[in-house]
Amino acid sequence: MAKLDVEFCGLTFKNPVVVSSIEPTNSPDLLKQCFDAGAAGAVIKTLTDIEDMARLTENSKYCIMNDRGDIIRGKVPRDFVFYSRSGYSSTHYKEWIPHLKECQQYAADRGAHLIGSAGAKDIDGWRDICRTIEDCGLPMVELNFGCPHPAMMPGVHGGSMIGQEPDVAAEVVRAIREVVDIPLMVKLTPDQSRLLEVAQRAREAGAMAVTATNRYTGFAIDIETGMPRIGGPAGIGGTWTKPLSLRWVHRITEELDMPISGSNGIFDHRDVVEFIMAGARTVQVGSVLMIKGIKWLPDIINGLDRFMDEHGYPDIESMRAIASRAAAKDYSTQFMRARTHVEIDHDKCENPTCTVCIQMCFYEALSQEDGHVKVHPENCIGCELCYDVCPFKAMSMQPTTAEQFAQGYFQPPESVFETNKFTTRRNNPDSIGKPHLKKKAKGETRSPALQTISEE
Repeated sequence: MAKLDVEFCGLTFKNPVVVSSIEPTNSPDLLKQCFDAGAAGAVIKTLTDIEDMARLTENSKYCIMNDRGDIIRGKVPRDFVFYSRSGYSSTHYKEWIPHLKECQQYAADRGAHLIGSAGAKDIDGWRDICRTIEDCGLPMVELNFGCPHPAMMPGVHGGSMIGQEPDVAAEVVRAIREVVDIPLMVKLTPDQSRLLEVAQRAREAGAMAVTATNRYTGFAIDIETGMPRIGGPAGIGGTWTKPLSLRWVHRITEELDMPISGSNGIFDHRDVVEFIMAGARTVQVGSVLMIKGIKWLPDIINGLDRFMDEHGYPDIESMRAIASRAAAKDYSTQFMRARTHVEIDHDKCENPTCTVCIQMCFYEALSQEDGHVKVHPENCIGCELCYDVCPFKAMSMQPTTAEQFAQGYFQPPESVFETNKFTTRRNNPDSIGKPHLKKKAKGETRSPALQTISEE
């Protein structure tokens, strides 16, 4: 059995899965359900003194879409789009005091942590909310500098509006650090270009960690009516955002070496693994619980445990940041890596029925030749596009040897700029010909890949 426990900001989490600050953490009963389901931590729905942000939660709207932008009705696929508008906790933070104490004890009894979350209208409010959280015995507080909604609320200054300004973010952190001793974690907004600067300034002011990241601000449209979904701009997330979130986790890991709680783009345990491999120590799960239910948590945790056993990782630290450490520092290092070229297993290839690889080769490296695909290695730059789109796993990328270079396999020209690149001899309708499907024999079944090609 792999060890799932992880050290984060001086606390031991029994596993890296934490419920983010979202509707499932907006009541004591729901918080307890999260801990009963195995979550190692839960960030309470942001406590606030901003009336408009409480009112916003009372007017929440959600639009769960598929990859076509249509509303999902029924089972939610992995590639969902979570488009919504919601505020902070609709219960005043002072009213939470007895429940914070109770829920923190409930979490502790199950080896978990209740994490505070704060968002206030001014410095005094930030200080008081964070003091209240600490006085109730919570071991950590997340400062919500990432929420996209305050920018849409006239007269409200908070969330991503703070997280976009390094000086303002540092000022708020510094003021809170003066009055509380528990670790501070800053939730970052991706709606900016200075995210690393904000993280660095927050650390200098006293923050111990960051959450990377909150959701983006989006604008979704119903093309049948010409109207905006749920009335206008809103927060947007889903698994499609994961590579964007991982980019920031990777950069913070490599450039700041700062403890990170990963967020924005998690569906199941595979996504948790990616965030950890990018450098996150804990991973916050939110939107998926809104559409799959709190009961989804054990699937994520058990899936992570199973993955680590199957892949030989004894503990979380053994796989943390391994992808970030292996990543190229810049594109120039990519140029120095060994070159590759494509080779085709003609026993697996379904040409001439399928010509997708030729259609997707924009380097004149593949052509239609007497009922099979021919490789022209003098043009193959090793881009891997044909390898990715082949539905029959007939393509493989092979290292190019010195002998093959001597035979004329592609090498970047010494002059950098290429010549004679404007004639498309192979990737055009005349040279490829129309893909055709052989007539099925009676009782023969067609592969799903070929069926897709025929439908296209």
